[in-house]
Amino acid sequence: MKSRFRFGRTWMMGAACAAMLASGTAYAQSAVPVDPVSAEEVARLAEGVNDRVVAWRRDIHQNPELGNQERRTAALVADHLRALGMEVRTEIGVTGVVGVLRGGRPGPVVALRADMDALPVLEDTGLPFASTATGTYQGQTVPVAHACGHDAHVAMLMGAAEILAGMRERLPGTIVFIFQPAEEGTPPGEDGGADEMIADGALENPRPDAIFGLHVVTGQPGQVWWRAQGFMAASDRVDITLRGRQTHGAWPWRGVDVISLTADVIQTINTFTARTIDPTTTPTVFTIATLDAGVRNNIIPDQSVMTGTLRTFDVDQRNDVIARTTSAIENLAENYGATATVSFLQNAPLVFNDEELAAWAVGPLGEAAGEANINGAAPPTTVAEDFAYYGQVIPALFYHLGGTPDYDSETAPPNHSPQFHVDESVLPLGVRAHVLTAVRFLERGVS
Repeated sequence: MKSRFRFGRTWMMGAACAAMLASGTAYAQSAVPVDPVSAEEVARLAEGVNDRVVAWRRDIHQNPELGNQERRTAALVADHLRALGMEVRTEIGVTGVVGVLRGGRPGPVVALRADMDALPVLEDTGLPFASTATGTYQGQTVPVAHACGHDAHVAMLMGAAEILAGMRERLPGTIVFIFQPAEEGTPPGEDGGADEMIADGALENPRPDAIFGLHVVTGQPGQVWWRAQGFMAASDRVDITLRGRQTHGAWPWRGVDVISLTADVIQTINTFTARTIDPTTTPTVFTIATLDAGVRNNIIPDQSVMTGTLRTFDVDQRNDVIARTTSAIENLAENYGATATVSFLQNAPLVFNDEELAAWAVGPLGEAAGEANINGAAPPTTVAEDFAYYGQVIPALFYHLGGTPDYDSETAPPNHSPQFHVDESVLPLGVRAHVLTAVRFLERGVS
């Protein structure tokens, strides 16, 4: 299995992107193409494809597929891109699809990305097109639902692809469309996601000069936000196995009590993050989310298994947290006469937005959403995204799109909730954002 520890290269991308954007001194001074594309035209075209975007979204929503299993979704995407006359590659990073649209004039290369996978969640939205699908996850049959909005991501990028293909001859450069599987991660033992797409050549032939991506999240419909540098946390999967000696519940002293040890481990983790890390400098979250131990009320088992997640924004701090908590857990186990196995597997590094792109994006995203609806200096968020891997190879910008129907900050269901639902009124905005970031980036490369 490939290592997922790929911190570091993102921090050096600013200069490369600055050179790429050096064709003008400000957004308004971009070089003007022979046949300019206006924001008004893009808005009109987005409305024109919206019925199909909604239909695609609902179809994908009703037919969700888990990571590395997105064959139906991938076929839908590949057929659409081929019908638009693109060069299409399939089975990239297991089930991923890459489409290449070459413009009518030479210029830079820009990539747009959407993720395709769903989650093992039982949907509870009451939608007429709600999912009743099931899938296989870690050998078990589970309900499957698009509880994170990836159905909308795919549909919006398909709509953007249709618009951009229609203006092919006017484009000064090339656009690469990346439809990625397994953003939510894969079961233990499987590879997948953005790093697997990269390993399979998604960013080669042609190599993009920059990549953009968006995510619908809980928030006011129509609002768009991002920040330069660290935007979304690095994410590690945590696995802890404690082994003791089984005994009768009435005679705990005759065994090694892993249940009491488990309680001490969880309390130590909670105390460690709350009392030894300054949350105002580098937010850190360490959560134990699952616990599997024992089968009967009067038997203390010989094993306890926990899993959780670690979210960090600083490489050195992440490494320090891993080292210190591992040592603390092992020491606790030794005190009980037990043993502990602790492992950390990075699911995604820090989502790092290139500083030059983050400043420049105020222009095209302001055109797409309206200047009053964008925020390019949003606070960081502790959720994670494997879009981060692209940013370790080329300059990248990832932004969020609010999309909660009847949004109320106190009651709105978050991403991954059974009640999570995307307000379809934001779909044209997502399409516009994709189109305008791509077009304006290509226009900046015109000399």
